[in-house]
Amino acid sequence: MATTTDPAPDVPALDAGAPGEARPAARVPSPFPYRTISMGTIGSVLLLLGALGAGGILIRDPVIGTGPLSWVRYGHGKMLANAVLYAGFGLVVWAWVRLGRYMLAGRIGSRPIVIAAACWMTPLLAAPPLFTRDVYSYLGQGAQLLHGLDPYAHGPAELDVLPNVVQNVHPVWQTTPAPYGPLFLLVAKGIVALTGDDVIAGVIVMRLVLLVGLGAMVWALPRLVRHLGGKLPITLWLAVASPMTVIHLVGGPHNDLLMLGFLTVGVLAALERKHALAIALVTLGMLIKPTAAVALPFLVWVWANHLPGEQRMRNFVKAGAASVGIFAVVFVVGTWVSLGSFNLGWIGGLQAPTLVTNWVNFPTGVGQLVHTLVHLVINVPESPFVTVARAIAILAFAVLVARQWWKSRFGGNEAVFRMAITLLGAAILVPPTLPWYLTWGFVIAAAFSWRRRHLAIVVGVAVFLVMAYYPTGEQALYDWWFVAITLGLAVYAAAALLRPDPLGLIGAWRRQKAAAVAEGGEVTTPTSSATP
Repeated sequence: MATTTDPAPDVPALDAGAPGEARPAARVPSPFPYRTISMGTIGSVLLLLGALGAGGILIRDPVIGTGPLSWVRYGHGKMLANAVLYAGFGLVVWAWVRLGRYMLAGRIGSRPIVIAAACWMTPLLAAPPLFTRDVYSYLGQGAQLLHGLDPYAHGPAELDVLPNVVQNVHPVWQTTPAPYGPLFLLVAKGIVALTGDDVIAGVIVMRLVLLVGLGAMVWALPRLVRHLGGKLPITLWLAVASPMTVIHLVGGPHNDLLMLGFLTVGVLAALERKHALAIALVTLGMLIKPTAAVALPFLVWVWANHLPGEQRMRNFVKAGAASVGIFAVVFVVGTWVSLGSFNLGWIGGLQAPTLVTNWVNFPTGVGQLVHTLVHLVINVPESPFVTVARAIAILAFAVLVARQWWKSRFGGNEAVFRMAITLLGAAILVPPTLPWYLTWGFVIAAAFSWRRRHLAIVVGVAVFLVMAYYPTGEQALYDWWFVAITLGLAVYAAAALLRPDPLGLIGAWRRQKAAAVAEGGEVTTPTSSATP
């Protein structure tokens, strides 16, 4: 009779002679991974419980407030909440890595991965914001639009209604204009119109609305894989079940998820020769979050190469002119419908996020490093170094865009690949770099073929990027002991994908157990388990 438990977790997913390309091995009959999915689900529940005391909690919480459970937000209670939250995060990562090993060994296909992601996301729908407070800004800016205050000219602090919504916006964003597209502000306006000053309901409804983007991704990715040559289980494991999606995009939540829905479906439409629809969808994505605009020039090359004839320049002009026309119509109508006028103030609002300064953004880190070295000799302020480094990075990004765009001139999969690289470049080179920004290009890149060692690198990067911020939403990047521990855990998680028990701790315990049994002695259970 078939068992209902997972495959043995200590069976290596990779053979020594396996090829470098990450291809799930030939499918063999295997039990459904109930234990692994349950492990991640328990971890997600712990994230929910820990977030009640250690997440992005409300300033005045009508549920816990000053009641009998308020102790979880102070002193030892908050320490306990943090411990529960990070334990939950560890279980989610552990389950994700185990799932990845089973996938690479050919023991599971796409269905268990999608079910796992759904199980891990569900408890987080009702959780306080995790590792961010951005959702409160979304609600604040939606409230501004609802009550006639231009979000591109004023900050939420100037709103004299809905005090619960306004007071929970992070202090940095209280007086800054909105950096989001007008269509997203219309979405936020509708949510606030529905939930009013009930911030908890607002957060939950915002998550449910953003899940539309996730649904679009899940629908589009299998079709993108068929065009781009990837393997569907790997793509879903990377783009849907990853902690970057489960914890950041859904647990956050972040409006990048809705933008990615438009982007993935738009790219798919372009590859299937529905070019007008592709330009329209990606433009709508841009009206959610402006980053999607980076993809548009690459889609022009895809369109041009699908036109008949060998007059490449003429085809490019035709595709470019049609794309500009479609973009202009969707952009103008979308902006007008969203704001009631053709308001381009959101372009200036894009400067607001540059207030965030940390070394995850590569040029900012270079500027800070140079300042630190110079500061050993002379006392000088940091800002000029960061400003110069960021200016150089903007020029480097412009060169990157031009180079990748020109390499895309033959269209097809190459153009989509270059698009993904450019989106990743935007996240890394253009300040700021917030952890979830890397999903912009990563979700598209997930549909291509991957090498196994690159998958391991992704695991390490994903773990580090989730832990780069404290659960409250404040950055942890200058707590150097915390960063060192985070890097160690990230490296261990990466190694665990390629080899169970990379430190050999479980193997040593099993040898001890075998020796003790042979001698008739007792075995001491290890204090911790390194089994992935």
